Amino acid sequence: MDNWRNRVFCEDAVKGIARLPDGVADLIIADPPYNLGKDYGNDSDRMESAAYLEWTAAWVDAALKKLKPSGSLYIFLTWRYSPEVFVMLKQRMTMMNEIIWDRRVPSMGGSTRRYSSVHDTVGFFVNARDYYFDIDAVRVPYDAETKKARSRSIFVGAKWLEMGYNPKDVWSVSRLHREHRERADHPTQKPLEIIERMVKASCPPGGLVLDPFLGSGTTAVAARRCNRDFVGFELNPDYCKLIEQRLAALQPEADAAATVSTPCP
Repeated sequence: MDNWRNRVFCEDAVKGIARLPDGVADLIIADPPYNLGKDYGNDSDRMESAAYLEWTAAWVDAALKKLKPSGSLYIFLTWRYSPEVFVMLKQRMTMMNEIIWDRRVPSMGGSTRRYSSVHDTVGFFVNARDYYFDIDAVRVPYDAETKKARSRSIFVGAKWLEMGYNPKDVWSVSRLHREHRERADHPTQKPLEIIERMVKASCPPGGLVLDPFLGSGTTAVAARRCNRDFVGFELNPDYCKLIEQRLAALQPEADAAATVSTPCP
């Protein structure tokens, strides 16, 4: 496959990924269907459990062939299938973190027969010990009060105080409600804040991010905003058009003009 960088391929991920060169991606960000019956304009989120896990293994094996030895994978899941998928991935990679995305869902009703589910689970996996990871790019700044409290001479000039702290494995970032300025017409759109953190930490500048399930295109947008390349796949042609629109809306310095959306055959 030629001219595949910074392109959206509107087709089945497993088939499309097979055409990419091996070992080209620095980072894979995967937000696959959770198999909860969501409407993505097709039946991709409605499978029997065994079929879903078999399909997951198939796309994982296809995608991992495209990852560099120093590469990483982030995968979004829920508690329903994360145990099985994590075990499967541990047979192929090294697990570094289980990240909890607290969606900041307000306490309004919910089931009376179980606890309300208000988080997504994210697995962070790497290929090798020397995987790329830039913690300084994603440090969280300390507030003024914290810096003031650390005013003793032993803290003056301390790198950790000036640059901020390492993000924890619980990420409290609001989901994109209907009125949110980022919100696009997609049922499970992820916030840019989360995806950009992954890109900055785990893909070097000028590197390549692979997303097998682009959905609303947040990974593509985040990659271009962070001066990284991307390649991605999306089955629904309406979402492919949405991604193209979001990329076109980027500022010129994000090189939106270089992106091309390939329509379904």
